Amino acid sequence: MGVHHVSWQSTASGLEDEYIHAAALGWLVGDDEAVSIERMNSYHGSPIHLITAELKKRGRATKSLSLLGVEVLESLKSDLPNRLDENNVIHIRLDLLDLLSGKLTLTSPGERPTVKGKAKLEVYPGSKAMDVAIETIENAKTAALN
Repeated sequence: MGVHHVSWQSTASGLEDEYIHAAALGWLVGDDEAVSIERMNSYHGSPIHLITAELKKRGRATKSLSLLGVEVLESLKSDLPNRLDENNVIHIRLDLLDLLSGKLTLTSPGERPTVKGKAKLEVYPGSKAMDVAIETIENAKTAALN
């Protein structure tokens, strides 16, 4: 068991350099090729960029969680009841400004911009999503130490 797929999303205004966001998300998943940039206009007409990084292969998606590091994974594990939904998805938010400077900080929506992440767990009949989530995070912590 592990992660079925992982996705990360960031939004950059037309004034920001969307390639910095793309580089940060590429670093976060360990694959620059997994990043895409969609250019569009906001409701009010100003340009915005939606930057997405997605890993759809189970092995790579599971391994990418270890890139969060032991400290973030431990914080994520302690907050799992608030972050795991009924569809077996772990919702992760990282501080965008910290990420752009190469630091990973788990956060929640607030005043600072965030990067939104979703990790869809492989949960089979007879298994509990919370148990799978804890096991997956523990495995990612072990991988992060190696």
